[in-house]
Amino acid sequence: MTQKYAVVLAAGQGTRMKSKLYKVLHPVCGKPMVEHVVDQLNKLELDELISVVGFGAEKVQDQLGDKSQYVVQKEQLGTGHAVQQAEDILANKEGVTIVACGDTPLLTKETLQNMMNHHIETGAKATILTAHAEDPTGYGRIIRGGNGQVERIVEQKDASEDEQAVQEINTGTYCFDNKELFESLQNVSNDNAQGEYYLPDVIQILQSQGEVISAYQTTDFSESLGVNDRVALSKAEKMMKQRINETHMRNGVSIIDPDNTYIGPDVTFGQDVTVYPGSIVDGDSHIEDDAIIGPHSNITQCNVGEGTVIKQSVAANSRIGARVQVGPFAHIRPDSDLGNDVKIGNFVEVKKAEFGDGSKASHLSYIGDANVGSGVNIGCGTITVNYDGHNKFLTTIEDDAFIGCNSNLVAPVTVGKGAYVAAGSTINQDVPAEALSIARSRQTNKEGYATKFQNKKD
Repeated sequence: MTQKYAVVLAAGQGTRMKSKLYKVLHPVCGKPMVEHVVDQLNKLELDELISVVGFGAEKVQDQLGDKSQYVVQKEQLGTGHAVQQAEDILANKEGVTIVACGDTPLLTKETLQNMMNHHIETGAKATILTAHAEDPTGYGRIIRGGNGQVERIVEQKDASEDEQAVQEINTGTYCFDNKELFESLQNVSNDNAQGEYYLPDVIQILQSQGEVISAYQTTDFSESLGVNDRVALSKAEKMMKQRINETHMRNGVSIIDPDNTYIGPDVTFGQDVTVYPGSIVDGDSHIEDDAIIGPHSNITQCNVGEGTVIKQSVAANSRIGARVQVGPFAHIRPDSDLGNDVKIGNFVEVKKAEFGDGSKASHLSYIGDANVGSGVNIGCGTITVNYDGHNKFLTTIEDDAFIGCNSNLVAPVTVGKGAYVAAGSTINQDVPAEALSIARSRQTNKEGYATKFQNKKD
């Protein structure tokens, strides 16, 4: 079985981005560009994947973690020099190596696999990923011979009139025989205007040795897009969004207005989910069958159960059960766990809280650091007072309890099973099961006060 490797070029600073953020870490649909590339390559079940890092190396490594190995290009001396940094790991190994740029986020697993298969089937020592461009201006042209093999790559400035009419362009992604790649890199010269070592020179070296040079043309021109500035970043975002949304719609998700719906590349859906305009769903979120998201909801890193409705609300890093009603204008903060048939109504904020099945907080409440049992009703204006300025404390509300409106539950405190808390109470001691707790001053009426007060004003 052929050994498979990949080298991702991610060492450039990206000055044209005019940003403090390292270029390949700029996100497309919520994921850094370089991570898009690495994730697609890792789907090929590679034996080794090496990312060449330079500027911002630690941040790239922090982002990618164990998805890649790393080598550092201390000086930016060209793409050929960048690939050479992987020599200690890959040199003298049999197999096939893909070289891809970390700023090409639209590359797909399918295209990379097809290029590799074509490379192996043709017996080539190098294969260039190409694309058909309606307007090839600015791209290197692929000049093929009568046998279909690549004769040369001609840059725009060096192309004749006939060559400029060629619409097959070089995408900058390659597949090489691994041993030949690193042997040829030893012979690459920096005798050029930039004084750099260019990876495409390997193609010319192999060709001069009579080796087979092949090309595989992708059917999707968008995969050729390299992001070098914010304009190209915007184009990549639009293309990726369209690709993601169309894939989900073909798989049974109703996206009412795809142009105004933003779904991350790692989101998964069941069937018959409906996503309304203005919604953002990202991270590793999973939305089960028949759920309704939006309009104008933001779901990040959540599992959302079957038949749940989340309207005009925000939820992050939480589990939301089946048939839950959230919103409008609710906020589910991280580490919350909502059971089935829960209701979190308008202007309710939930943070690091568990809600058992069938419990409700219908409006205008803050429930933080709390364990709420099943069948609990939390009245309007209820607050779990969880923070003393230094530490957070837990509120426990057991099954079937009823919390009256405008109550303060001062943690740590437990309201027992089936207990009642009277409206307007401030509870700072445990409430026994089945009890009624009232913690408010007795009402006093001062008759005639308003008339006396008005006379004093006159």
